[in-house]
Amino acid sequence: MPLVPFEGIDDEAGSSLVVLADDLSGAAECAALLPCCHAVDLDPAAPGPPGRTRVIDLDSRRSSATGAALLVAHAVHRHEPDGGRLVKKADSLLRGHFAPEARAFGEGAEGLLVITAVPAAGRTVRDGVVRLHGVPLHRTDAWQAEPGPPPRSVAEALGAARTVAVRLADVRAGARSLEHRLRSGLAAGTSLVCDAETDADLDALAGALLRLPRTVRTIGAGGIVAALGRRCAGGVQSSGPGGRRIGPGRPAPETVRPVVVVVGTAHRGVAAQIAQLSALGAHHLALPVASLVTDPRSGRPGAPDTEHYAPGTAVGHVRARAPYTSPGPVRLPAPVTVFSIARTGTVDPSAAPRLVHGLCRAVAGRLPPNADLVLTGGETARTLLDALAVTSLMPVGQVHHGAVLCHTPQGRGVVIRPGSHGGQDSLVRMVEVLLPDHNRPARPGTTPRTPAGTNTPSDGGPR
Repeated sequence: MPLVPFEGIDDEAGSSLVVLADDLSGAAECAALLPCCHAVDLDPAAPGPPGRTRVIDLDSRRSSATGAALLVAHAVHRHEPDGGRLVKKADSLLRGHFAPEARAFGEGAEGLLVITAVPAAGRTVRDGVVRLHGVPLHRTDAWQAEPGPPPRSVAEALGAARTVAVRLADVRAGARSLEHRLRSGLAAGTSLVCDAETDADLDALAGALLRLPRTVRTIGAGGIVAALGRRCAGGVQSSGPGGRRIGPGRPAPETVRPVVVVVGTAHRGVAAQIAQLSALGAHHLALPVASLVTDPRSGRPGAPDTEHYAPGTAVGHVRARAPYTSPGPVRLPAPVTVFSIARTGTVDPSAAPRLVHGLCRAVAGRLPPNADLVLTGGETARTLLDALAVTSLMPVGQVHHGAVLCHTPQGRGVVIRPGSHGGQDSLVRMVEVLLPDHNRPARPGTTPRTPAGTNTPSDGGPR
């Protein structure tokens, strides 16, 4: 079926989106970037109202390459008839099952756009090469926890797919010229790998995409999802890259809710993040690797070392760092416990799923029923929430770039973040947002926080 001619397309700014994510942290991020999305579905088969923007976590990152492709194909088959524009959320650093998922997602489409730039995170694409703060991906250590070497280009990551590059000059040539360039490439039956270095570039691509038929699909990172959110918010325009922001804290509850932080990522920056939170009074439990890996005799994760703590361990009050404009520290009135995997040298990436499963099993068995959660890493988040039988999340907004506050249907607060995101104060900020409002002044250089669900400019952004 041929593409609809250029002159025959109306701007579809009000069209709904169906975003298929490969892990839960990416799904939560997308939901926060789309003002008209009200839930993240953890069950790909869950029915949804037609014509509503949806974000669905396929949890395909944990599957084999073949399994991931099947999950994507089944999701496309199930949700394409609903009439929404299909978008496949992929990792901005091309991790996961990028090629097989792209092939499955593009099957039966009239074309595929590949847009992986996230300028807010320093992740850009020039000449078809992903760059991290200006350095080509294959010259960084961003893939240090991955089983193989990073691809040298987006085209290489796509494998055998036929690709054509859409250069920055094309993206910045004006709306009509860009649209003509996209249509020409799609008519040739190729996947279009799009350069982008700024949010303005992504806005231009989003505008052109929305004038293409819905049968043209897009696979990309949080940057293009944010741009689509700015265009597809049902008439509501968000003026920044980060979508919804959150308020300063929840009203004081009748009883103090503990906060449990679960760090399942191997990213090198988390040690400093845990150290900063621990310095403020959080209790850190680093579980030894040997206690988390599967016992080959029983096929079950080994029991964690309980010598130094008991089930339901409570921690002391966490004393917050002083806000920059405050004369002194502010005490955070909730017990905070941090669980992580003890690092003793290099860990085989192939063992990571077993370690995460063991960590989440240990935490789930000791989790107070009223505890709120801070979860780093999409696999960690999904594993623990599966153990708790959580099937959907309601997005509230972003705490900082990539960190998203959600609520479960039962009212539990959950903050989810990709493992590689956040500065040294990331965990502190994620914990703070779950605690009763202590009237902190706004941080310098940021927009004052507003009530949950309000669209404001943000220092947050997509991945």
